[in-house]
Amino acid sequence: MIPQTDPKAGYLAQQTEIDAAIRRVLDGGRYILGDEVSGFEAEFAAYAGAAHGIACASGTDALILALRALEIGPGDAVFTVSHTAVATVAAIELTGATPVLLDVDGYYGLDVAQLEATLAQWPADAAAKPRAIIPVHLYGQAADMPAIAAIAAKYDLAIIEDGSQAHGARLGGIGIGHWGALTAYSLYPTKNLGAIGDGGIITSNDAGLTQRLKELREYGWRERYVSAIAGMNSRLDPIQAAILRVKLTRLAQDTAQRQAIARRYDAGLSGIAGLALPVSRVGSEQVYHQYVIDVGPERRDGLRAKLTEAGIGNLVHYPVPVHLQPAYQGRVMLGQGGLARTERAALSILSLPMFPQLSDAQADAVIAAVRAAL
Repeated sequence: MIPQTDPKAGYLAQQTEIDAAIRRVLDGGRYILGDEVSGFEAEFAAYAGAAHGIACASGTDALILALRALEIGPGDAVFTVSHTAVATVAAIELTGATPVLLDVDGYYGLDVAQLEATLAQWPADAAAKPRAIIPVHLYGQAADMPAIAAIAAKYDLAIIEDGSQAHGARLGGIGIGHWGALTAYSLYPTKNLGAIGDGGIITSNDAGLTQRLKELREYGWRERYVSAIAGMNSRLDPIQAAILRVKLTRLAQDTAQRQAIARRYDAGLSGIAGLALPVSRVGSEQVYHQYVIDVGPERRDGLRAKLTEAGIGNLVHYPVPVHLQPAYQGRVMLGQGGLARTERAALSILSLPMFPQLSDAQADAVIAAVRAAL
């Protein structure tokens, strides 16, 4: 069996260092926040090219905290995509704001033409007023941030980047996190930088927002046991922070390996009729959180069955668009013109095995199985 992803392989690759980091925390006696968390915050911020890092309990909480730091809530409309992990939309709802779900472009990023059209036709008397955009850097590739930033400036909207699948991705030589007020990252075990448990982090270049985020994540405390503002409890565990500090040292190497696997897939799967391979925007440096192919709705499920039979792990990210999920029908607004690409993608795409420890022999076995099936 070749798994679709394998977080345990990431642990085994650095087992000695990770075990030592865990022991360091246990021996140190500080089990909430502390030096391990602040150390990871500083090190990740430096990696991302940001001034500050604010660690929290999950990627979902990272988005919630970012929205709350910008005082976005009831009566506000937040624009994002429907083709994403449901966490993006759940975070908006959990602040009381109204999600406005848009279609994706040909790179699975937010459709900027639809964003512009939706904003241009926004009713002046609408109950929810446009306040923010959350572009999702899906599958490891940056969204069209120059165009999104221009629209945000035109309509006076805040940008919160969702970088949960794109640690280290760049566009035009600029890393993600440089277009928005804040950037939220998940540190879930299968992410490009993943804990052995859950976690999240926000990057910021604004000292005031950073201080507000640190207060919000811990009950609104400015002094212990006294809440200056209404906050929540969302603290990254110091054991996870210590593990992440170890894994961060290998992230560039892991990213290079993901890119090498993607090139191997590109070469081995090219030329198959009806199979669309991942494409990159001009100037994009993908980090390949996933390697997503499109075989069309007629063949996708058959291909899945044959790969599974051959022992090749595979997944659909994501099988049901958020706007069609029972919990969100009637609770979200949709962009002008519908979400045709999103709805087609749910029936057509497939994620092949992708993790840094995937061997050349395993990648070749995946290629052979896909070619045989198609």
